[in-house]
Amino acid sequence: MAKIELMSGNDVAVKAAIIAGCTFYGGYPITPSSEIAEGMAKALPPVKGKFIQMEDEIAGIGAAIGASLTGAKSMTATSGPGFSLKQEHIGYAVMGEIPIVIVNVMRGGPSTGMPTYPAQADVMQARWGTHGDHEIIALMPCSVQETFKLTIEAFNLAEQYRVPVILLTDEIIAHMREKVEIKEKNEYKIINRLKPTVDPENYNPFDTKHGMVPPLAPYGEGYRFHITGLTHDHTGFPTSKPDLVEKLQERLRDKILKNRKEFDWYEERMVEDADIVVFAYGATARSAMRAIKDARRENIKAGLYRPITMWPFAYDNIRKIAKTAKQILVVEMNLGQGLGEVERGVAGTKCKVKFLGKANGELITPTEILSKIREVSNV
Repeated sequence: MAKIELMSGNDVAVKAAIIAGCTFYGGYPITPSSEIAEGMAKALPPVKGKFIQMEDEIAGIGAAIGASLTGAKSMTATSGPGFSLKQEHIGYAVMGEIPIVIVNVMRGGPSTGMPTYPAQADVMQARWGTHGDHEIIALMPCSVQETFKLTIEAFNLAEQYRVPVILLTDEIIAHMREKVEIKEKNEYKIINRLKPTVDPENYNPFDTKHGMVPPLAPYGEGYRFHITGLTHDHTGFPTSKPDLVEKLQERLRDKILKNRKEFDWYEERMVEDADIVVFAYGATARSAMRAIKDARRENIKAGLYRPITMWPFAYDNIRKIAKTAKQILVVEMNLGQGLGEVERGVAGTKCKVKFLGKANGELITPTEILSKIREVSNV
């Protein structure tokens, strides 16, 4: 039987992580994500999990990576500058194919920025923060209930594809309180990583005989293998042979891109006949939902497209909208981090792209969006 609770976005991320099977949290407190660390410190011991606060954000994700390699479902959480510090280890997890969940509660920046104010300032950092050619999965909730759902999905995707997955939320969603429906644990689909069926002496950590996602053995159960941040062969040891390097990097890309339809999540509202489609995500999308309803009352055909999976970016979805809509209005709490991706999506069509952004620590209101809708509809 489902329970109804009043919870914040940060608190519900803790609840969902435990349901997903998380047994390790390594991190360092930082506003506005600190409640996640506090919550995990309380929630993990009763399920025989481990919580550790490290000396900084770099060590926090390092501990989470190490715990994951022992077989634990592992998590860390942070915000803007802490997310920046974690980037090198995110790249290491990509190359080592180590499943972890990183919650990034966005705030204003750069540098220390505005610790207690909202923004959507890390959209591009989530995609390109770490160096090299890579793909990443980043999920963006717009409510507390969706934060619960997407936290579980983040663990499922991390385990299924052996990748780091980013839950990219923001200060508003993290700290607001809403009614949340929570079912019994056995009612949720929980995915666990594929483990090897061969004997330890015959195991190779990056052997693709079983598909694009190799089974991952846990350290401590008799399997000995090498993990490196360098390009490597199927044994895990470094190689710079061009054919092996190319094969590895293409597989790291393809295991995400070729499966993207499995997690290409988005929401559309009144898009079918819309002349103007608002592109918005996270807390900003909540304002956009009200704005398009008000626009419809004024006989302006407005709709909403909300990406839930921000990365990989759904260019095909944008291109489809651009074939029928006259304009797409990008609205985000930054100075245009998603704007360029939408422009790439509409390239070659007659659809025009407009922009409304704000980076002053304030939510973009429905009134502001409606005003911009009126403005662009008269162009």
